[in-house]
Amino acid sequence: MKWDVVLLSAFIGIGSLQAQAPSAGVAAGNLPAQKIGPNDLLAVSVYGAPEFTRSVRVDDSGKLSLPMVREQLHAAGKLPMELERSIAEALRKGEILVDPVVTVTIVEYFSRPISVMGAVHKPTTFQAVGPVSLLDAVTRAEGLSQDAGPEILVTRRQRGETDNDLSLVQRIPVKGLVDAADPEFNIALHGGEEIRVPEAGKIYVVGNVKKPGAYTAGDATDTTVLKLLAMSEGLAPYASKNAYIFRREASTGAKNEIPLQLSRIMQRKSPDVPLLSNDILYIPDNRGKRIGLTALERIVGFGSATASGVLIWGVAR
Repeated sequence: MKWDVVLLSAFIGIGSLQAQAPSAGVAAGNLPAQKIGPNDLLAVSVYGAPEFTRSVRVDDSGKLSLPMVREQLHAAGKLPMELERSIAEALRKGEILVDPVVTVTIVEYFSRPISVMGAVHKPTTFQAVGPVSLLDAVTRAEGLSQDAGPEILVTRRQRGETDNDLSLVQRIPVKGLVDAADPEFNIALHGGEEIRVPEAGKIYVVGNVKKPGAYTAGDATDTTVLKLLAMSEGLAPYASKNAYIFRREASTGAKNEIPLQLSRIMQRKSPDVPLLSNDILYIPDNRGKRIGLTALERIVGFGSATASGVLIWGVAR
């Protein structure tokens, strides 16, 4: 009889350990969890009380409601394990359960959106679950497009002194993040950030070049007159020795005309000139040169084609 009692007690003890094991496993899974936010979907489980086991969504104010619990529980800003203690305390205070064992897990995050937009291949919005870096976010958008500018703008919102949201913008250089792989620029994201990649400005070249058009402007001082001539496949045969940059001042809107000695720049006798976004490089026509060459071509062409006629005309005269 005594052995039966011992065996029964041992069996009950093993059963209770097995029943509580999932709770311990869930708690271990919560170790890297993030703080709960508004609109997050939670799974609440109370051991031995299936009426409290359900999925609950946190409302916009950061609170959640449970059956038979009179007051809403504040969940936003708490870790899952902290919310477990709050729910257990509320059940004890309300004299609903004597010693409740509560488990809270995150089913889905909705409070940590990160948006990536602008000059990327695939603009996207995703939830920051776990550690997320700026490169991770750009990779989710399938990388920068060819029109991407030299900077990435990361906007964060934080609460100001007067309870108004303030937008803080951090400028990340693309060269430092991607080309130099500087870890200082690969900032950590926690959710709520907006990442915008502005398109690079355009620089225009018109006049006597082989391929006039609009070309992507690089960093400041990165695009110069000689580089733009190379991108436009060089000068046409009748290009002038001088050129002009038409530039509009961003602050005043005034238009400036900047003369250039193009021949001296190409001969390395004058320094190369940097171009800014929205500049227009105009290379005019050397009319005197064109007329002289055109006349010479006509004379040479006529003489080679009708040499006998010229001679006959000279003899007849």
